[in-house]
Amino acid sequence: MKRSRSGLLLIAVALVLSMSLGYYVMAAKEPIRIGLQAPITGPWAYEGEMARNCVQIVVDEVNKAGGLLGRPVEIVLGDDQGSPKQSALVAQRMVSDKVVAVVGTYGSSINDPASAIYERAELVNIGYGSTAEKLTEQGRKYFFRTCFRDDKQGAFFATFAVNKLKAKRIAIIHDNTTFGKGLAEAARRPIVEQKKAEIVFYDAITPGERDFTAILLNMGKQNPDVLYFTGYYSEAGLIIRQMRTLGIKATFVGGNAAVNDEFVKIAGLNMAAGALQTQEPLPTDLDYPQSKAFLAEYIRRHKEPPSSPWPVYAADAFKAIAAAIEGSGSTDSKVLMNYLRNGLKDYPGITGPISFDAIGDREGAIYLAYEVTTDGKFVPLR
Repeated sequence: MKRSRSGLLLIAVALVLSMSLGYYVMAAKEPIRIGLQAPITGPWAYEGEMARNCVQIVVDEVNKAGGLLGRPVEIVLGDDQGSPKQSALVAQRMVSDKVVAVVGTYGSSINDPASAIYERAELVNIGYGSTAEKLTEQGRKYFFRTCFRDDKQGAFFATFAVNKLKAKRIAIIHDNTTFGKGLAEAARRPIVEQKKAEIVFYDAITPGERDFTAILLNMGKQNPDVLYFTGYYSEAGLIIRQMRTLGIKATFVGGNAAVNDEFVKIAGLNMAAGALQTQEPLPTDLDYPQSKAFLAEYIRRHKEPPSSPWPVYAADAFKAIAAAIEGSGSTDSKVLMNYLRNGLKDYPGITGPISFDAIGDREGAIYLAYEVTTDGKFVPLR
């Protein structure tokens, strides 16, 4: 049976009107408000901006598909400035604003005070760049994380330094933050226990300092084969530059907060080239269908991929919250907490399957070693 052109036009118009009506009906409903806590300003603003970009991509996808429970999603942004004090203030505002859950934040020492406030308020919060062991060992029921723990990374470094780099004399410098000191201890333990290499130097810097000459000269006297720096990229770039200026030839290895595009800019490409890093796979090295589609959309919007894994873990934290809301049919935080702990199994995230264990840690840790190339790229060390 043939339809006239006018009949086909009427059908097309009806479909468009139906779709538009569905959108406006969803938009008219009260939005589901989910918090994103990140360092939008301050020393880690580069990471915070990438986190906002990543989360916005998955929020747009959810809203385009009809929202959650037939309601649009609205992100409530909280800038913690990379400061523990500001982090607590942001958490208090999130609770007052009655968000249903929170994604955040970057930095274990920044997340800790916020997570304590969320716990008292019984509000689900999923950390995306907070790897300190103690965060999930304090008995908090409402805290989860999509990133992995420092003890896994510390063990990876110990094996990598001894077996791959053939190091015999290892120096470790941290920054006294919850994350930095925790990772340093996690790396030192297996080296001391296995006795295949020697820790010849172990000390700390103060975050925000600019001149590390004194500590580097003291370290250099011990003639280490490898320096493992477990602090953040804002200091890491200065440290490697000053090391090389002083003539210290030890292999520089950063922890998973030390090396990104900003590290290269701070250090200078000629100094940064050859630097190594232990970390979770970069977005460009993930081989899941979800990661490939996400990465293509990120590059379409921002012309380049995210240069660290943390912002993508923020996107996965949002996806886990969204899956809990849809899976449980609820926005009640206690219901969401129980679903994340007991009902979310191998959910297909951007960074791979997502499941949480009994204390809120993500299962299935994966680490790689990366090298900064002479053109400033990051490639897995083979």
